[in-house]
Amino acid sequence: MHGWTGKILQVNLTDKTTEELRLPPETYLNNIGGKGLAGELLFEHLGHRWDDPQMSLAFMTGPLNNTSSPTSGRMTVMSRSPLTGAICDASVGGKMGTILKRAGYDGIVVTGQSEGWCGLNISDTGVTFSNATHLTGLPVSTIHARLSDVPAMQNGAHAMVGPAAENGVRYAAIVFDGHYFAGRGGLGLVMAAKKLKHISVCGSLKTEVFERAELKGAQEEIYRLVAASPVLTGDLGITHYGTGALYDLIGSRRMMPTHNFRQTWFEHAPTMNAHAYKQQYDTKKFGCAGCHILCKKIGAKGEIIPEFETMSHFSALLGNQDLEAVVEANQICNEAGMDTISAAVSLATSAELSGQVLTPESFLKLLREIAAGTGAGATLGQGALRFATAAGRPEIAMVSKGLEFPAYDPRGALGMALAYATSTRGGCHLRAYPISHEILRKPVATDRFSLSGKARIIKISEDLNAVVDSLTACKFLFFAASLEEYARALNAVTGMQTSAQQLLKVGERIYYRERIINARNGFSAADDDIPARFFAESGSSSESIRVLPVDRDEFLQERAAYYRIRGLDENGLPTPHKAAELGLSC
Repeated sequence: MHGWTGKILQVNLTDKTTEELRLPPETYLNNIGGKGLAGELLFEHLGHRWDDPQMSLAFMTGPLNNTSSPTSGRMTVMSRSPLTGAICDASVGGKMGTILKRAGYDGIVVTGQSEGWCGLNISDTGVTFSNATHLTGLPVSTIHARLSDVPAMQNGAHAMVGPAAENGVRYAAIVFDGHYFAGRGGLGLVMAAKKLKHISVCGSLKTEVFERAELKGAQEEIYRLVAASPVLTGDLGITHYGTGALYDLIGSRRMMPTHNFRQTWFEHAPTMNAHAYKQQYDTKKFGCAGCHILCKKIGAKGEIIPEFETMSHFSALLGNQDLEAVVEANQICNEAGMDTISAAVSLATSAELSGQVLTPESFLKLLREIAAGTGAGATLGQGALRFATAAGRPEIAMVSKGLEFPAYDPRGALGMALAYATSTRGGCHLRAYPISHEILRKPVATDRFSLSGKARIIKISEDLNAVVDSLTACKFLFFAASLEEYARALNAVTGMQTSAQQLLKVGERIYYRERIINARNGFSAADDDIPARFFAESGSSSESIRVLPVDRDEFLQERAAYYRIRGLDENGLPTPHKAAELGLSC
């Protein structure tokens, strides 16, 4: 087999046993890898509660990992979210995807529950379990350093949970290689419920490539397109400023969530942008294995520079103008292992409820309490919706399906409103990422203040990104390249004979399966919605930009169109006919 190893490692933590699962070739061809393969393997198991020992937690690579395909170092983590109850998957960078392939596995599926904290150690020579009690209570950077000091693991990869997961934070993350987060939805809490503190992997095996010359040709095409992309490699692009390059753009478009989405413009944004971090911290770049864009930034003294969502939410969303406080908030979340977006929105919900603006000192204190599960942090760590509901004000939680919104106000990009609502994991910008065409104008510009035609665009984008996450490629590259170039790379690696259009059909099947899983767990049209605030209140208009409320009737009309195009019924539920067409069952 080319591209894939043909082996999935199945781990039962209850009795500390492992098995190797070998799948037929057609399973790989129909699901590719990453998100697709994880969904296939977990399809019949995501009805369990997130903390049921029978619940599966999957770590899945793709066929391009451990090859010279551009941005081939990513992988997918999937389970059921403790925060939302919905299916939850996260595409994560670093080098675990590459190293796991070198250890001889396409993925890992973990079930069961260990009696005490344990580690899972995987190499191309065997699998062992270890006692990890000595790693509890430690910050993520210390855990990573200690794991990396283990003989034979200096060049290995490590996935771990930090104190936030130990303390029951529902948006606890899984941290890879000390810096890369499977951040959204609380997958870290699922791992902690299994008493699995870390997974460490090393290996030296090669991935067989079907036709190396053809792969080199595909690689050169992608590199050429990336080099010509202003968004990625221009003077103000992501390679120079990281995702923080978006900060000025979103601010100037008057769609920067401010004061818990009550405003869409932050007057201090010009002094809080990526350039300000570059000046103050003398930043340098680093990034994932197999990537030449290197979107991560680090200061001269080792400070981890926040990415765009964190940069925006710990400034505008809280009304904070202290740059150093943003960096410190990011560090607290990183060391505790928790999602910055959910943490910041929970804090903003608290601020609105109290009617006060949080000072840097007060929100940093609350963040530490969230991570420790103490004081007010114990309830804030349950997420914005649970916190607001407990206070009798659920309407002030800016969430969809219980997942907190990232740093794009939907009144400033109406496709984003529909994308938040239809996303299978909740308030997520990455399922469809309409910012690409509504703001960045890629691949073509669309009218950001119109919902017309957005239903079909959102559906196709969801299918496309399902493929990208199954290839385990980076979405950023699709600002420049397309499925045409990646189909060529996939064919070169695996020997498949597929096209961009055929891959989109695979993506449609992957996404529809997620709708089936959510429907089985009680999700319907009532959950495909956004908070009432966005239909009732205007954003922060200027003389040249009017930011109006989302028209409720137009939103519902376009959502109904989305259901028709996606093959769902009027209540947003899968139909037996469409499921059968895609080779699935409801």
